[in-house]
Amino acid sequence: MKRNFNFNYAFLFYDVNEKRVNKVFKVCKKYFHHHQNSVFRGSITPSKMIKLKSELNKIVESGDFVTIIKLMNDSCFEEETLGTNDKNTENLIL
Repeated sequence: MKRNFNFNYAFLFYDVNEKRVNKVFKVCKKYFHHHQNSVFRGSITPSKMIKLKSELNKIVESGDFVTIIKLMNDSCFEEETLGTNDKNTENLIL
């Protein structure tokens, strides 16, 4: 029997046809912080996760993919960054 968990933090990354990149970006931006290129992350409620997936399913087509890595909270992982990111991706306009 599968247990249902309430995941409250997630990483999302995608690779979609360039015709749909802006649409996917805008949907992801509504729910998460833009981290780098096609990578988003942040806190999210289970109900918002359902809405996010519903919106993305209306956009994503064959050959596209969106991956969501769900975590219980933002304190159950360790992040290590090598190098520096000189780009301010929060202000990226596509």
